[in-house]
Amino acid sequence: MIISKPSPDEYSPFAAGYVGLVPNENVIELLEQLMTSSYQLFSNLTNEQATYAYAPGKWTVKQALGHMIDTERTFAYRALVFSCNHVELPGFDQDIYVNNHDLSKVSISDLAEEFKAARLSNIYMIKGFSDDQLLRDGIASNSRFTVRAFVYMLAGHELHHLNIFKERYGIG
Repeated sequence: MIISKPSPDEYSPFAAGYVGLVPNENVIELLEQLMTSSYQLFSNLTNEQATYAYAPGKWTVKQALGHMIDTERTFAYRALVFSCNHVELPGFDQDIYVNNHDLSKVSISDLAEEFKAARLSNIYMIKGFSDDQLLRDGIASNSRFTVRAFVYMLAGHELHHLNIFKERYGIG
C-alpha cells in the first residue's frame, strides 16, 4: 500500500514542518523503520540519560518520549475519527499532557515498549484504511486535515523529535 504525500491544503501551516520532514518514500515502511530504530534508541538508554534535560525548564528525555507517545495517540485518534466522518475535534495542548504525567516511576525501557506498541497498533490501523478513507477530512485545532496528512504527521513528528534528541540531548 502506497500512500501519496498530502498536498498543503490537507493540513495546517504548523503541520507543514512535520510533513516536510518525510521523504518521498513508502510512509508505512518509514513508520515501521522508525518504530524499530526509536525503540532501540530509547530502550538502550540509562536512567541518567533518560532523566537528562538539555536546559532548565526543558523536558527530560523521558518527558519528550512521553510527549511523542501522547502525540502518536492523538494523531492516530484524529485519523481514525476523520476516516469515519467529517467532524471537528478540539486542539491538543502538549504541555497539559506532559505536565500531568508523572513519569518518575516509569522506566525508559517501559516507555520505549509503550511507544513501539502504540506505533504498531497505528500501522495496522493505517494499513486498513481504504483509499477513500485516506482522503476523508475533518477539523482539528481549527484547521482542516485529511487522514493521510495525519499518517505523514506521525512520521514527521517523530523525525522532528529525533533531530532534537540528536542536536540538543546528544543521543541518536
